[in-house]
Amino acid sequence: MSEIVYPPVIKAAQGLFKALGIKFRLEGTERLPRTGGAVLVSNHVSYLDFIFAGLAAHPAGRLVRFMAKKEIFDNRIAGPLMRGMHHIPVDRQAGAASYKAALTALKSGEIIGVFAEATISRSFTVKEIKNGAVRMAVAADVPLIPITLWGPQRLWTKGRKRRLLQRGIPVTILVGEPMYPKRGDDYDQVTRDLHAQLSGLLEKAQREYPVLPTGADRWWQPAYLGGTAPTPEEAEELDRKEIEARKAKGTDG
Repeated sequence: MSEIVYPPVIKAAQGLFKALGIKFRLEGTERLPRTGGAVLVSNHVSYLDFIFAGLAAHPAGRLVRFMAKKEIFDNRIAGPLMRGMHHIPVDRQAGAASYKAALTALKSGEIIGVFAEATISRSFTVKEIKNGAVRMAVAADVPLIPITLWGPQRLWTKGRKRRLLQRGIPVTILVGEPMYPKRGDDYDQVTRDLHAQLSGLLEKAQREYPVLPTGADRWWQPAYLGGTAPTPEEAEELDRKEIEARKAKGTDG
């Protein structure tokens, strides 16, 4: 597969991270396979997560093809970049095509990145996830690898202004134990196990994060740690209202 776009994008991102003094903590990156397919499943706390989740595969010399909503590909700036990096557009009205494309990539030895929560978690805890990632890993006979991110929400997340030029922001990237679901497994149970591992990794990242927010900055800390982010229940209600508003405007999807 021709890689004209992806490497320069990575170099540009790394240059920006260095200029901004972003302080990375990466753990478990040795769990990413150096060859062969895998499904990388990440939590979702910011609009920048695909950039940071992809960094987990760099020590293994791998590139991650992310599944992302097709609206991003329709953007006149982001679209050409996404297509050039061979990411996979997801059309909610025609999901079979994106699933087939992902399977083809997995079977050809690619790592596919999935945000199983589908949308950013306003509560900064792991939302309910579907079993699609598990089914994909089984169909392609590849490992399922959980990964959690913490810190990118401080740069740009749902309901908050972009603060992309902040300096010295710590970003934690933790890779969990690979899972190997097989045909005949209870996919819902495997999904619950995946959710539990993602949640455990995220809590570890949050509790060990080197910065504690104070005052107005407590918005980026989850409620269970004393922050002012919405609780999971409050976040679910906010998501429901957002979906209803989009449907009313005819822009859902």
